[in-house]
Amino acid sequence: MSSAPPAHLVLAPISERAAPPAALPVPLFDGLTWRPLTVEDAPALFRLVSAVEEHDRHPYRTSLEETEEIFEGGWRDLSRDTLAGIDADGEPRAYASIDTRPGDTTVVRAFVQGAVHPQWRGRGIGRQVIAWSTGRARQLLAASGKEVPGRIAAYVQDDDEPGRRLLEAAGYTANRFYSNLRRDLQLPVPEVTLGEGLRLVPWSPELDEATRLAHNDAFRDHWGSEPATPESWVHGRSMFAPEWSMLVVDDSPAAAGPDGVAPRADTETGASAPHAHAGDGPVVAGYLMSGRYEHDWPVQGYSSGYTETLGVRRAYRGRKIAVALLSASMAAYKADGVEYAELDVDTANPSGAHGLYASLGYEKKDGSRMYSIEL
Repeated sequence: MSSAPPAHLVLAPISERAAPPAALPVPLFDGLTWRPLTVEDAPALFRLVSAVEEHDRHPYRTSLEETEEIFEGGWRDLSRDTLAGIDADGEPRAYASIDTRPGDTTVVRAFVQGAVHPQWRGRGIGRQVIAWSTGRARQLLAASGKEVPGRIAAYVQDDDEPGRRLLEAAGYTANRFYSNLRRDLQLPVPEVTLGEGLRLVPWSPELDEATRLAHNDAFRDHWGSEPATPESWVHGRSMFAPEWSMLVVDDSPAAAGPDGVAPRADTETGASAPHAHAGDGPVVAGYLMSGRYEHDWPVQGYSSGYTETLGVRRAYRGRKIAVALLSASMAAYKADGVEYAELDVDTANPSGAHGLYASLGYEKKDGSRMYSIEL
């Protein structure tokens, strides 16, 4: 499903559509001093985020390593894209962070996140923080110079009613819904035999660039997905579990692919796809990247292996590659004594993923949604 506008729709320049404010509305509140976040704030920000997640009874917890990822990314300007309200003791009691990704080509996006400490709520701070965040997001989109549709987006849990009300009051609309699915690993794990020329291998650093190219091809027909650059592809891997991550490779791909589909240029490297790959190694036909979130297990009440991303190149679909990858990952989770396999899926996923997961025994546990302002 394409995110691009219909051919007949002529968009105004992004600098106009984004309507960036000339100056940002810095929150005003007695007892808090506002400044950008710095790398040294990571432990204190972790304490704030932990207090929020515990109070709001989120079904997960953010680790210190994940918190530190907010400060990473060569494309980020922390001095302009973050804000924190610091109390008299030097502790952050509210924060905001806005992130963009350099690879956006069909929709240029700005993601906002933030929180207010439970003891400081009910005083209007949240409204001021989201107003600042939205204004900064508009500035970033306007400055991108990308003449494509724009989006300001934020994610909340389905049961986070205060968070939903805050976003709705700020002009955001719930536009996408996601289900968190889990699968009991006490159920038998299916065995899958791959077709001729395909083999299942563990993820390895040597194949990571080929995996990025496979990801860009696999997700180019998914709503909301944009190409991953080499830098953004490796960002956010603090919880990456290479021992639980799998690839299906094709050592001898035909020139036009197994279904006769002609190659296509990769948007970042110019290499041909769907059979583009790094170096002279095999083509990655499909991949599954896993995460290990052990700090979530006490909150969940069970251990789990989490499928971060699963994709199959368009030319290789219909060959049981996704089932083979899921089965191999479940077997790896189970071998390490883990009780459940988990993943998130877009409820409007065009690939029929819901049916696939249901057939393998996955069931919905909870859900989240994306709120956005479409420009």
